[in-house]
Amino acid sequence: MSNSTKLDPTKMEDWQVAAEAEKTMKTVYQLAEELGLEKEELLPYGHYLGKLDYQKIMKRLEDKPDGKYIEVTAINPTPLGEGKTTTTMGLVEGLGALGKKVSGAIRQPSGGPTFNVKGSAAGGGISQCIPLTDFSLGLTGDIDAITNAHNLAMVAMTARIQHEFNYGDITLGKKNLKRLNIDPRNPAIGWAIDYSAQALREIIMGIGGKMDGFMMKSGFQITVSSELMAILAVASDLKDMRARIGKMAVAYNKKGEAITCDDLEVAGAMTAIMVKTLNPTLMQTIEGQPVFVHAGPFANIAIGQSSIIADKLSLKLSDYHVTESGFGADIGFEKFWNLKCRYSGLTPNASVIVATIRALKMHGGGPKVVPGKTLDSAYVEENLDLVEKGLDNLMAHIETVKKSGIPIVVCINSFYTDKQSEIDLVKKAVKAAGARVAVSTHWQFGGEGAKELAEEVIAACEEKPDFKFLYEASTPHKERIERIAKEVYGADGVTYSAVAEAKINKIQEDANLAPMGTCMVKTHLSLSHDPTLKGRPKGWILPIEDVLVYQGAEFIVPVAGGIKLMPGTASDPAFRRIDVDVETGKVTGLF
Repeated sequence: MSNSTKLDPTKMEDWQVAAEAEKTMKTVYQLAEELGLEKEELLPYGHYLGKLDYQKIMKRLEDKPDGKYIEVTAINPTPLGEGKTTTTMGLVEGLGALGKKVSGAIRQPSGGPTFNVKGSAAGGGISQCIPLTDFSLGLTGDIDAITNAHNLAMVAMTARIQHEFNYGDITLGKKNLKRLNIDPRNPAIGWAIDYSAQALREIIMGIGGKMDGFMMKSGFQITVSSELMAILAVASDLKDMRARIGKMAVAYNKKGEAITCDDLEVAGAMTAIMVKTLNPTLMQTIEGQPVFVHAGPFANIAIGQSSIIADKLSLKLSDYHVTESGFGADIGFEKFWNLKCRYSGLTPNASVIVATIRALKMHGGGPKVVPGKTLDSAYVEENLDLVEKGLDNLMAHIETVKKSGIPIVVCINSFYTDKQSEIDLVKKAVKAAGARVAVSTHWQFGGEGAKELAEEVIAACEEKPDFKFLYEASTPHKERIERIAKEVYGADGVTYSAVAEAKINKIQEDANLAPMGTCMVKTHLSLSHDPTLKGRPKGWILPIEDVLVYQGAEFIVPVAGGIKLMPGTASDPAFRRIDVDVETGKVTGLF
């Protein structure tokens, strides 16, 4: 019997549900044995989680056929989120309840939302990844390693500027270092910290004397938006990761040429810090199915995908593997489709689009949803008019996934306050659009509540995907951006700031940069660049304000609207409610 049968999330906070479930959870040794792992392939971090030596496992299982590959995305969420991770965990539990050998892959939560208003990313109710405290507070150190490696690149760059400015040509022992002539007005990156720290978006550093560094403008981005996180998400092995880190641009010289980590001779040390990050972390759902945690969130400002390594590993170890993409299908699925699948060579068998009645009501013109404030009564009382108007947003995402040729299952992630008439309205519309649909109550009932969803996903996996990319690798970046803007977001066209126009034209003329992937940066709260435009906005133009170059990840990153790579902390953040029981050492208040 599942250890979730006695848990009632309607009467408990998520962290309390997790704490109860953790009393009877499997050890990491049990999980490894059930996966068929050999002893030396598990690298334990205590009794309940561990890393996996992916190289040993992949070498041993290289001839084993892959299982079915399922991706989970969503409609544009409310600021509260719509339970995409909860649905990912619920689907894993539902497939488990049907007797399938199944695994999931989700992304490690960032300290930014964990200590802010959105909370951790473990899922919710009976459909969570546990142990919750370890998951939410650092896990096995991947994000810390990325933070340190990223900032080491900045240390190397800023020290080099200072020493070249102060001393001219540098002599170190018998080795003469050539001047790199870094332009301090044109850095490629800033510093990284994994909190939502708006006060650090723009800073002046080097204030002081000659020995205190070169004074220049800089700033911080949240760690999970670092190019190093993107490299972790797409790297195939250690050799590939080392090469990508070496190509990462840290600054530009006075001729406008990239100064890379290899140029600064810091790439080796950065890779040394990040070696262990390549091994995915093994955890479990509340109902005991294996979950691989690897790479990071934020598909609005990063690639936002669970890693290629985790997916390839899981497909060898499971008959069904469920992987999560960040936010809605306009950004998370689009990057999964045109970047991750292109890099991995994997073809998905099905895509699940998560929708909630409350998000549909918001897109239909419902009252503003504000994190930390009680939902308006419109979201818990029957309102068929709002639901019907909001269906435009869901239809846009169905059309996007259809363009990929992947079979679709729409999951109505049902809240216990939803009305049957509202659910019936959504089901009818989805079926008319030619997609499968299932109602899932996994938040409240775990695997039992997700059986209908699991059955629809199994059926979808038996269909033959007619998979195709939105654009060819040879398509110029401007044409790709326009195609994404028009065919995925629904824009009428694209405009470029003077800065963005100059950068994109230079990129297209560079034979090394032109073939790279296109990784859009855009708000997740709207199909458009404007988070206040809900539903399916019409008659708008996508403004590209800047274009970043991630040479190591091999991405060109167009930045739409006024979005920032460093989120801000709200006035009522989650850290106000997190504490420790000083008698037991147990953390309380995480959500």
